[in-house]
Formats: sequence, C-alpha cells, structure tokens
Amino acid sequence: MHELSVTQHLLSVVLEHAEQAGAQRVTRIDLRIGALTGIVDESIQFYFDFVSRDTPAAGARLAFAHVPVRLRCRQCGAEFEPQERDWLCPDCSATGGEVVAGREFSVESIEVE
Repeated sequence: MHELSVTQHLLSVVLEHAEQAGAQRVTRIDLRIGALTGIVDESIQFYFDFVSRDTPAAGARLAFAHVPVRLRCRQCGAEFEPQERDWLCPDCSATGGEVVAGREFSVESIEVE
C-alpha cells in the first residue's frame, strides 16, 4: 500500500519540474527502482494512472529501470551482488555487508511537450 503515497510524491515532483520547464504535457517518466525498496512496477503504474488523471501527466508512459542489490563486505571491502538469500562475501565468506545499491527510487528523466 505504500506505493500510493510514493506515487503521489512522484507525481508532485514530476508536475513541479514540468511546470518549471513550461511544459504542457508529460509524455514519459524514467524511474530507477532498487531491489530492496519493495516497490512493485505494476502498483506504481496502477496508482499513477489513478492520481495523474486530469493533470498534465495523464497518460504518461512510465519506464522502469531496476537496480540490483550490491553490498560492500565489512571484512575485506569487496563489492558484490548477493545471490538470492546468500549474502556471503565471495572473497572472504563474511556474512552480509553494507548496502551500496538497491535502495534507490528516483526519477531519472521526464519527457515533456
């Protein structure tokens, strides 16, 4: 359900930038979504279609780029992408690490007319 509030904020950011650019209509929004956010593309699209009605962003195409989880080992400093539930460092076998990617949720670009 957190996708609704996230989508409302997304729309406000997009509309603010579109207004600053003097745009009449938003046609496409490119998003980056980290694997750890729990954000589901289909939910964002569903809520976006609902909250953007009667705005310059109505009908805009959402494009999703997914960012995988990336960790930095606290023992040896190696960076790696964990495999499913196996968060062991491939270099030294230490467990877990600092998350350096995978928490992103950002607007990469907005196309307007």
